Amino acid sequence: MPLETEQSVEHVLCVPTLLFHEIGHFQGFMPEVDRYLNTLLDSQYTSYRPRNEVEDDPSYKQLIPYCIFRSGGKVFHYTRGKEQGEARLHAKRSVGVGGHISTLDADGETNAYDVGMWRELKEEVFLESEFTSRCVGLINDDATPVGRVHLGVVHIFDLEAAKVRPREASIRETGFADPAELFQKRDAFETWSQICLEHLLQSA
Repeated sequence: MPLETEQSVEHVLCVPTLLFHEIGHFQGFMPEVDRYLNTLLDSQYTSYRPRNEVEDDPSYKQLIPYCIFRSGGKVFHYTRGKEQGEARLHAKRSVGVGGHISTLDADGETNAYDVGMWRELKEEVFLESEFTSRCVGLINDDATPVGRVHLGVVHIFDLEAAKVRPREASIRETGFADPAELFQKRDAFETWSQICLEHLLQSA
């Protein structure tokens, strides 16, 4: 079996967890986007580290865009298949689409975070509707092993029509439903989705 080389290992965008605590640690949802992202996305604090190392290293937070599609008040949802990269989330329901920002997204001239977000969306779904989008907050969940090493950045895409199709086999059993209906089944959802559904209900 060949040894894994440095070049073959995915390097993902991270910030020191200590920096996150200095800005202001929180558990759950935080709507103060500018307060956090102006610092967290500053190149003097970010670094790209081997994903296989930081997935179990709580001294770093991997920054993850978490995109929610909404149309007519209803939210896109799906089940994560085994093909999905994070084994700890397999078979969980979700309302968020997104993933890691990697060195592949950093060319030195454009915003790697934005490039990575759009790359992830294009890899995972077909967006077949006009839309507007905005960043509405951040998610932190230190209560789970996955949450302790990730920090979610929540983007809401308001679609003119409920037209989202999976591009990857890992996105299964898709549909649109009222957030209140999904929240009633929240135990089937990954923690970040539970946090987002609660926020959507509170802000409705």
